Amino acid sequence: MAKKKNGSSGAGRLSISEMRSMINKKHGTAVAHNLKEDNPTDVKEFIPTGARWLDSIICRGRLAGVPVGKISEIAGLEATGKSYMAAQVAANAQKMGIDVVYFDAESAIDSSFLEAAGCSTDDILYIQAHSVEFVLETIEDLLANSNNKLLFVWDSLALTPSTTDIDGDFNPLSSMAVKPRILSKGMAKLVQPIANAQATLLVLNQLKTNITSNVAEAMTTPYFTPGGKAMHYAYSLRVWLTGRKAKASFILDDHGYRIGSEVKAKIEKSRFGTAGRICNFKILWGGEVGIQDEESWFEAVKGSDSLTSAGAWYTLTHEDGTTDKFQPSRWSEKMTSEKFKTRILQLMDEEVILKFQNRVGDATAFYEEQEEGEPAKQSEA
Repeated sequence: MAKKKNGSSGAGRLSISEMRSMINKKHGTAVAHNLKEDNPTDVKEFIPTGARWLDSIICRGRLAGVPVGKISEIAGLEATGKSYMAAQVAANAQKMGIDVVYFDAESAIDSSFLEAAGCSTDDILYIQAHSVEFVLETIEDLLANSNNKLLFVWDSLALTPSTTDIDGDFNPLSSMAVKPRILSKGMAKLVQPIANAQATLLVLNQLKTNITSNVAEAMTTPYFTPGGKAMHYAYSLRVWLTGRKAKASFILDDHGYRIGSEVKAKIEKSRFGTAGRICNFKILWGGEVGIQDEESWFEAVKGSDSLTSAGAWYTLTHEDGTTDKFQPSRWSEKMTSEKFKTRILQLMDEEVILKFQNRVGDATAFYEEQEEGEPAKQSEA
């Protein structure tokens, strides 16, 4: 039998709890956690986006929104409602007792717009996003010196320059790839502090056309977002907003003036099991500002067995067996009935959340529809 060396002592077997205590004591703060107890990895809260259909497709099996404690992105084409969506998230965060810090690189947000979206402007910390470095350092400082629950809105990443951009000339080659390298380092530093503080970082970004000679790539990846690959890995949620240019996609008033537009939202990335899901809703921006949320629910529940159609008429069957007949043009009027609205919300949960979670029906009903110009998928024999 081998003998122990002189002066050596046999190490005892440590329990998981003892190892956790030892690591935290050595580090000086809580970095080791019991996953069954309170820990920074779990998403305990979501901030509603203002679009219930969108909230229903973000997280598998539940009504969600922008995840608290994580970094999320809303990226979109021009005039697709990125800033409005951010303002709506900010308003809902305030209702939850979360302080809002708004970094504006575009100088496009005014107080009347935020108030129209439901924000209390007295309780928003508005900061001009001078540079990428400044934004990242400010977030780091606020996280280190405040116990408040915070929502950081960065509007937008694409138009925030680096210090090198500011100090340099207008030649793009002179500062090539500077911003992605800064963000790579910044995300590596901020992901854990944001989670530990149960703060939320919502990054607004622009969708750029992917200019490539590869036809297949152009069809499958028509857009990209500025900021580099590091951001893609840091995001827990990516929502991409696009819209149609067709006249039918606009909301018109009684005199034919455009007061809103239709938006298509796609979950580009989700750590909650719903990547690729889509929904549609309309945003009002001419005069009245807001999401036509309830109007979008009709499209969401159309496939339900409890909502049948015969010509121009639809019949909604309630749980007690009673029915409501209506035409789509009277949808808003019908939604004023509490019984009708409650039943529609039940169908929303069944059709959008539960059927996806339980894998009921054809999966193509939940995912990205065939893009224009994309060859039709061939079924396997």
